[in-house]
Amino acid sequence: MVNAVQTTELARAKINLFLHVGARRADGYHALQSLAVFAEVGDELRFEEADELSLAIEGPFAHLLAASDDNLILRAARALGARARIVLTKNLPVASGIGGGSADAAAALRALGAGRADLMDIAARIGSDVPVCVASRSSWMEGRGEHLAGAPPIPDFWLVLVNPRVAVPTGQVFAGLERRRGSGMDYPTSFKDLRELIAFLRTTGNDLEEPACKIAPVIRTVLDRLNAEGALLSRMSGSGATCFAMVEDAQAARSLAQRLIDTTDWWVAATALAPRTQ
Repeated sequence: MVNAVQTTELARAKINLFLHVGARRADGYHALQSLAVFAEVGDELRFEEADELSLAIEGPFAHLLAASDDNLILRAARALGARARIVLTKNLPVASGIGGGSADAAAALRALGAGRADLMDIAARIGSDVPVCVASRSSWMEGRGEHLAGAPPIPDFWLVLVNPRVAVPTGQVFAGLERRRGSGMDYPTSFKDLRELIAFLRTTGNDLEEPACKIAPVIRTVLDRLNAEGALLSRMSGSGATCFAMVEDAQAARSLAQRLIDTTDWWVAATALAPRTQ
């Protein structure tokens, strides 16, 4: 058994700057390729010493989650044999394509399993996105998401994250997938500056964006608004429904975020990227 030491962890939002889907594998998963980055916004987890394992959920999106046995946080803690009182402050929208549940599980693994050599193996058994969320740094993702390679240094930029407050079931999105870019793309070894990164990203896309927009047309409304506002690049992350706008700096991000907050009922967050070293 592992007894928790009182600590807190930030479960950072994961953003897929692009996401290409390949053929379905023998295990039923699709082969993927993606460049994932992490934001400075996320859920917060607090861990306290306790005689048994428990989970409490609070925060603006707490009402959409249950602390049931299949919650990924509890699955992660049980995989480590941990005893702790865990309090999740749910700041990110649920089922939103930015890795919330996976990031929460990864935060539990980091807090309760620090130093374990098998941590990434445990993470991969819990969920496809959990390994990259354990690392919480810019990564190339392959396989079903569990095969990771460090990305070259990412030029600085800010993000505006926007969720139209609709949940898009991942299974339905994949079921509607018609166009696949495949998973055989070669990766750049460097990005000279933000302009070069944007140019590369314009050769890519998110294969799940089109089927997600058919399920929830408001996603297209969000993307059209971000483009109209002058985003350097706008795209849906993961299987949706959260979209992102890439902008140059904090002032541009905060200004755009405020305009969206003033004129919509969407969830909006302006954020820097997570530090390169954590």
